[in-house]
Amino acid sequence: MPTGGRARKPVAGDGPRLAGDAWLVRVAEAAAADARAPAELLGAHLSMLADAALTGRRPAPRDLAAVSDLGRRAAEQGVDAGRTVDLYLSAAWRLWRELPSGVQARNRDAVHAAAEALLRVIADTVAVLVDGHQTARRQMIRQEESLRRDFIDDLLRGDADVARMVERAEPFGLDLGLPHQVALAAPGAGIPAADSAAIQLERIIVDRFGDRDVLVATKDGQVVVLVPSAKPSTKTRRVSKDVGQVMHEALSRVGAGNPWRVAAGRPYPGVYGVCRSYEEAREALTLGQRLRLDSGVVQARDMLVYRVLGRDQVAIVDLIQATLGPLSQARGGAEPLLETLQTYFESGEVATETARRLHLSVRTVTYRLAKIRALTGQDPGDPAQRFALHAAVLGARLLGWPATALPGSG
Repeated sequence: MPTGGRARKPVAGDGPRLAGDAWLVRVAEAAAADARAPAELLGAHLSMLADAALTGRRPAPRDLAAVSDLGRRAAEQGVDAGRTVDLYLSAAWRLWRELPSGVQARNRDAVHAAAEALLRVIADTVAVLVDGHQTARRQMIRQEESLRRDFIDDLLRGDADVARMVERAEPFGLDLGLPHQVALAAPGAGIPAADSAAIQLERIIVDRFGDRDVLVATKDGQVVVLVPSAKPSTKTRRVSKDVGQVMHEALSRVGAGNPWRVAAGRPYPGVYGVCRSYEEAREALTLGQRLRLDSGVVQARDMLVYRVLGRDQVAIVDLIQATLGPLSQARGGAEPLLETLQTYFESGEVATETARRLHLSVRTVTYRLAKIRALTGQDPGDPAQRFALHAAVLGARLLGWPATALPGSG
């Protein structure tokens, strides 16, 4: 610490002159080591503090603007607000302890005045420092969110430059050379917005699948989850992690209302593999809704038979008209009989289970099955005729019949 003899009256040039003093450099280096932050983030802060202690001068607006810029620079360099404030406070108390002896030799009133001036400077500078840091962080977050949305849109669309997509994926921790699986979740009525649900879901997904090759986002009002392909266990040969089930269980605890509908595509490698898995998940979600499936999670692999049915629309329309068309002649229309037939097939062709699921008596179910046989000439219990009936029922649900007219029937 420098020593001095007689105290002198401060002059206007003290601030700039002190900036080059070796003892201020030592204070800055010690504070930087203590806070684990770059010393250059202090800027002229130490000169302002020393000037306040010697002359009582408060920082000028341009000085505070410079400190605010330093707060922004700290945020851009990845130094969090806590460490930045620690740097400034550590520098302040170290500077007070290292002030030239002439300052500390003054009378008590002068020392108190110097301390008060120092504290006022600290209050002023820390306030603008934090404000500058927070402003920069908000701007960075908005920019990151924009980049994230653009990246996700391009990735799921699958029509971007592959090499560029691989490069853009690196900051998100994604290795697009590996197989990935996409799962979607659509909220039911009364469910909170997808954005808030995605925030809660991300913690669970990262905890279950790790923070590498995992992405949780929202698109078109749905939650999108990208995870690496789960490998089969060497003992059971079964997949140990099911992203769809994890999502459904987690989202079922979010809000009230109708449950979430979740669909998972199959895993594929590469950039285009992600897009393919996403499209499978979208199609599975749509099919599950049309088919009125009770399962909360729909797997794309389980929807392959329905995709086959939907490929030849002319043939499936012809099958529905020829097989189920006569049900429209029943009192009350075809829908009650169609629902009974679908539930009958789903319950393993057991009338008692069908009645339980439909909240009907067994007598009503058997009556409806007899009515179906009479109108269509097809027996649901006959293995030879059951397949055509079942395929027709599935096709009807895919096309929304009888609520919606069949294509080409108008």
